[in-house]
Amino acid sequence: MTTARPSAALAEPVERVGRGWTAALSLANGAIWVGWFGPLQILLASQTKDFAPGSGMSKETMLAWVTGAGAVVSLLANPLFGALSDRTTARRGRRTPWIVAGAAGGALSLLLLAEAGGVWSMAAAWCLVQLTLNAAFAAVTAAVPDRVPRLQRGAVGGWLGAAQILGVVGGTGLATAAGGIRAGYLACAVCTAAGVLPYVLRHEDLRLAREDRPASWRGFLAGFRLSPRRYPDLGWAWLTRFLINLSNSLVLLYLLYYLRDRLHCSDPGRGVLILTAVNSLTLLATVVAGGVWSDRVGRRKPFVVWSGVLMAVATAALAGWQTWPGAVVAAAVLGVGFGVFTSVDFALMTDVLPQAMDRGKDLGVINVANALPQVAAPALAAPIVTYLGGYRVLYLVAAVIGLGGAVLVGRIRGVD
Repeated sequence: MTTARPSAALAEPVERVGRGWTAALSLANGAIWVGWFGPLQILLASQTKDFAPGSGMSKETMLAWVTGAGAVVSLLANPLFGALSDRTTARRGRRTPWIVAGAAGGALSLLLLAEAGGVWSMAAAWCLVQLTLNAAFAAVTAAVPDRVPRLQRGAVGGWLGAAQILGVVGGTGLATAAGGIRAGYLACAVCTAAGVLPYVLRHEDLRLAREDRPASWRGFLAGFRLSPRRYPDLGWAWLTRFLINLSNSLVLLYLLYYLRDRLHCSDPGRGVLILTAVNSLTLLATVVAGGVWSDRVGRRKPFVVWSGVLMAVATAALAGWQTWPGAVVAAAVLGVGFGVFTSVDFALMTDVLPQAMDRGKDLGVINVANALPQVAAPALAAPIVTYLGGYRVLYLVAAVIGLGGAVLVGRIRGVD
């Protein structure tokens, strides 16, 4: 592969990327999500169940505190590492060094998490997982506006979304099939480290020339203040992503406990795996197709609106149809909606980025809308489940929040 001129790092891409590049980047993305969701779906809940007795906290509250602490780290780390990658002038490019360091650090942090002996060491190790994997994730997502032209971003976003859900399923499957907490963390760590290798070894990154890097670190810090008044489309796009992700986080957070305590499943861990698989199959059926369709018609907002409405309907069904068949149907419908949302919303976000120099930082700020719901969801869900009506009220609240996110997409003016 020929070496790209340094100025190409800041240019608007016009040459379509190939299938090999898309596949390798998608694999790296999926590997990062394995590192996140093996713990989030199964392993952290299993550890808190072991640590909660005698701690003075319920397992639900303990899990909320641990995941909330990690989410706080995540919402700070993603824009920080995105901004650092924007300014990186390494020979291997702006993004690749952070992908390598983040994936390796994430794998090691998962191994530390496997050895946690109590709630405090578990929380510290989970925060370290979030810190390192967000470095890799910020660089992976920034590679898309660096390299992919606008009318291919729906399709590429679709493949990244497919890899994301396969990472969720793979992480859940590895955590379930490994046969124990330590084995589950080891399997997720190996997958996370190995999954980024095809991209970093086979595909050259765009290098930023030293003279193109801003010299002022004061400007670096000031750049994190993205004014919604100055960039209203970016602000509304951020808010819609936050609300829909918050709704989805409320659904997922206590899924293991919902199946065991409300639906009385004999094997709730297996139930989570089945529902995740059903959700993933319908998501995979729509995520790439939705992105490609959006590219072809040149429109984004209608896809995001209707996918959000569909997800809200499915979430409300969890409140009103509290049976195992109801959970399966809701998981399937959620997958259809979230598949279209994942690919088209990603393309929508890249379309509203203000400037090329700050793609990583700006996407990192946007990705706060993925992490912040992990903080808000436990704070909102724990009192609802414990004191304000249980799972029925929780899922009704989640449906209303998701519907609000879908409606607010209409406030974005600069994108069709």
